[in-house]
Amino acid sequence: MSYPIHHVDTEQTISDDDLRQIIDNFIAQKASDAKKILILPPDITRFYSKAGFISSYLYEQLKDQAEIFFLPALGTHEPMSNGEIDSMFGADIPKDRFLPHFWRTDVEVLGEISKERIGELSEGKLDCTMEVAVNKLLLDGTWDLIISVGQIVPHEVIGMANYTKNILVGVGGQDTIHKSHYLGAVYGMERIMGRTSTPVRKALNEGFDTFLRHLPIEFILTVLGKNDDKLALQGVYCGNQNETYEAACELSQKLNLNLLSKPIKKAIVFLEPAEFKTTWLGNKAIYRTRMAMADDGELIVLAPALHRFGEDLAIDKLIRTYGYKTTDETLEAVQQNPELASNLSAAAHLIHGTTNNRFKVTYCPGDGLTQQEVESVNYQYCHYDEMVKRYPIENLKNGWNTLDDGEEVFYVSNPALGLWATEETFNS
Repeated sequence: MSYPIHHVDTEQTISDDDLRQIIDNFIAQKASDAKKILILPPDITRFYSKAGFISSYLYEQLKDQAEIFFLPALGTHEPMSNGEIDSMFGADIPKDRFLPHFWRTDVEVLGEISKERIGELSEGKLDCTMEVAVNKLLLDGTWDLIISVGQIVPHEVIGMANYTKNILVGVGGQDTIHKSHYLGAVYGMERIMGRTSTPVRKALNEGFDTFLRHLPIEFILTVLGKNDDKLALQGVYCGNQNETYEAACELSQKLNLNLLSKPIKKAIVFLEPAEFKTTWLGNKAIYRTRMAMADDGELIVLAPALHRFGEDLAIDKLIRTYGYKTTDETLEAVQQNPELASNLSAAAHLIHGTTNNRFKVTYCPGDGLTQQEVESVNYQYCHYDEMVKRYPIENLKNGWNTLDDGEEVFYVSNPALGLWATEETFNS
């Protein structure tokens, strides 16, 4: 199998044994002489990506020849706990091999994307530069190989997740994160989600190509689909050029874009407790379904582990202060409040989480957030236990369901794994 490696199996799916053979081939071609390796996997919020399996297998196969460290691509998320590390990567890798990324302090600025280019990409909506920065560890000159591992899936900020985003956002700095998120928000999520080439992707690719191409970075990208309504690995792509990213996107668009013939009047989305503990992540339930929701419809978000709004305490405070109002109201708040203007990723998140009063969102936490807290940020509230009495998830299948009383609901068991839209909305 020549390099780059593009392995697809949408019929039988890719077994763990097949995956090991693919990674063995990657090792033979790219890691056979490496003595010091840095692996950049996702955190627990991409638990189902197979990145944990791949990363731990790389460690097992290479630990006798190389010194290996892991720098999870946290972005703004909190560092992984020991329990999360064990769940995702197994308990055999020493914990001191896992290094935290702190997006506000651990980075070095390499350069910037010009104000003129950001203005062009934003169609004149932004008048600012965007820094290109990464964690200092990547730049220390000692790595023989840096391996970025992650999943390609439709994404609200950039169009399709991963590739250069895993570097410049996953282990990037606050200016890059703030400006890239805000660029996507002002350009418009509906114009971005599920698209391979977007203004945010262009900005990050250009920043990577200009300032980071000299580093020994290789990408291992996974694409998951469904087999018998269960998640299945159906594509593995190893390479470091756009052709590998674009090929993975093409498969993901076939497998992860769910185009519906009619809009959804009532959607029920379940947030896995181990993965979704904040609205910062949980609002995938909103933006991954927004192009499928009917006007005046209702989105019910079952969030048993929800206990906060932001992953970062400073951003949590901003969400509580400004709430999920309309896009225009948030844009006005950015203009009027320096605190929000200096945290543009938070402003972008508020835009991502709004319905612009087009449909209703009912958040259903357990005991982690009160009714008053949920309603204070402009969502409706119902306790999780009460809502699952009305809609027992064990009786629901992914997609359309007709209940005993004749009500039709659309169920999504994990919003992180796809994008739902009507054919008319997505193609307009």
